[in-house]
Amino acid sequence: MAEDPDTARPLFSLNGRVALVTGASRGLGFAMAEALAEAGATVVLNARHAEALEAAAAQLRERDLKAETAVFDVTEPQISQAVVEAMIEKLGRLDILVANAGATHRAALADWTAPDWEAMLTLNLSASFFLAQCAAAPMRRERHGRIIFTSSVTALRGRATIHGYVAAKSALAGLTRSLAAELGEFGITCNAIAPGYFETELAAPLLNDEEFVARVNSQTALRRWGKPHELGGVAVLLASDAGAYITGQQIVVDGGLTTTF
Repeated sequence: MAEDPDTARPLFSLNGRVALVTGASRGLGFAMAEALAEAGATVVLNARHAEALEAAAAQLRERDLKAETAVFDVTEPQISQAVVEAMIEKLGRLDILVANAGATHRAALADWTAPDWEAMLTLNLSASFFLAQCAAAPMRRERHGRIIFTSSVTALRGRATIHGYVAAKSALAGLTRSLAAELGEFGITCNAIAPGYFETELAAPLLNDEEFVARVNSQTALRRWGKPHELGGVAVLLASDAGAYITGQQIVVDGGLTTTF
């Protein structure tokens, strides 16, 4: 049997790896990008707004971490393809994709419109699929790769008014399994992280609702919301050799929300 050249690499090291993290200018995306960079990866941060993105990258560079930026809209598959190709031209490889960009829309069932529904599926599901399609091609050539989707605990415990978001995140769990089944023979793993309730900008409307915060806390084993940095370790696990035999899984990081009654 041929010797595995990665056996000498520390399990959680990402030295020499290149990662693209979408929706990375703030919140959970930035937290995961930061953790990957701390583990040694060169991280390419993506968002739509250049100023916020550059500010996020500057935070990492100030700590001597390796960070690049890529300003583009993940809902445009052709642009995503061009960005991936440009990344490989500049950095030589793409080892890790964290498809994290997403948003939610809150409305009572009767108030949802067809454009609302399509927007949720396009951003939270289709964009991840086409990014994975782009990333898988160079990963196949290297016979190594890590694809990580950001799902949601709402894929396991639905919530009223965010129907399109819940539907898209639930579908990501199935997409994770189908990609894992197809790409495994090329040394590519595909997994999803399903965060519970975290203190992020996306969750600001919920955090401002004292009754809702108290209800979440009462149903969460740890009795609190998560801090963004607490998601970083799972991303490093799945991106590194420590997670080399984990694929097709949706890993819940929710402080025990789904374990309580």
